[in-house]
Amino acid sequence: MLRRLAGVLTGAVTGGAGLLLLALAWPARARWAPRLVALERARLRALLGYDAEAGAAGTGYLAARAATGLAGGYLTLALGFVGALFLGGAGWAVVTGSATPVVLRFPGINLTTDSLIIGLVCAAVLLALAALCCWGTVAAERRLAARFLGPGVQEQMRRRIAELTTTRSGIVRAVDDERRRIERDLHDGVQQRGVALAMLLGRARHSPADAPALVDQAYAESRRLLDELRSVAWRVYPTALDELGLRAALAGVAERSPVPVTVHYGLGDRPAPQVETALYFVAREAITNAVKHARARDILVVLGEDGKAVRVDISDDGQGGADPSGGGLSGLARRVLALDGTFEVASPAGGGTRVTAVLPKEGACG
Repeated sequence: MLRRLAGVLTGAVTGGAGLLLLALAWPARARWAPRLVALERARLRALLGYDAEAGAAGTGYLAARAATGLAGGYLTLALGFVGALFLGGAGWAVVTGSATPVVLRFPGINLTTDSLIIGLVCAAVLLALAALCCWGTVAAERRLAARFLGPGVQEQMRRRIAELTTTRSGIVRAVDDERRRIERDLHDGVQQRGVALAMLLGRARHSPADAPALVDQAYAESRRLLDELRSVAWRVYPTALDELGLRAALAGVAERSPVPVTVHYGLGDRPAPQVETALYFVAREAITNAVKHARARDILVVLGEDGKAVRVDISDDGQGGADPSGGGLSGLARRVLALDGTFEVASPAGGGTRVTAVLPKEGACG
């Protein structure tokens, strides 16, 4: 608070200097305006906690900033000074015992109180108003800085192009990672089942005496192979997501989980297909991580709407310490960012894990 107060008071000084320069040295503004803007950026960064852009700013910013700084600084200083006087007077009355009765006369009402009480009340009110004025000035200065010192149209376009380039590379990596995972599932599961089935049938072919028992084993192995194929297909993409929607698909995830999963579905209309798919995979991957790595005993999935955005929160009571840069979570982050969403992971050691994804309903991108 003291640093913000210092920022407001120094802002009043620089604001007064800016108004003087605007009035007296307008023809030479090309020389002094950039220096004053640089000084304002340094003040915003050091005292108001706002890192302004390093682009150009015109005299319009200096004029608006000077008026705001002078008005806010004067009100903050005046209210704080008078409040301090009242507080000092109340303190002096306490030390010397010189407080006197005061009669307050209102229409139809007469109140008798003590000068000490009046001093304390006035001090509290004025100091609170000074703090409120200081806070309002800081907020106004930050808004002016964001308005005038923010990136221009070309800079915004350059940043957007860089963001889309990074997102595109992330999508390619996510697709490659998903292909590798599917290949591992097929190689370690389905392929091994198929090899075992072929071996059993081969033994039955060359050992007629043992054929009935081997055929029974082959039948059981074929059932396990079909189950493995269904499991791999479900992990790639569940048909229930297209046919029945996100609620049913998440209910299927909860049913398959060995850890209790509670799903609170608060969405109205179904979001766009790509958004629905992203929400599903975020929830499923977070549940899988909680089961495999976090030793969670309970998992909660909450889906809701916030204006034009949809949100999913997955929290568990596991051991925490999840690495957001890990393969699974980083792939989810790339998927969400590709749809102009935000992705956050909070996982303090021993404090459980919370995965949050916010996406626009229409999945806008570009």
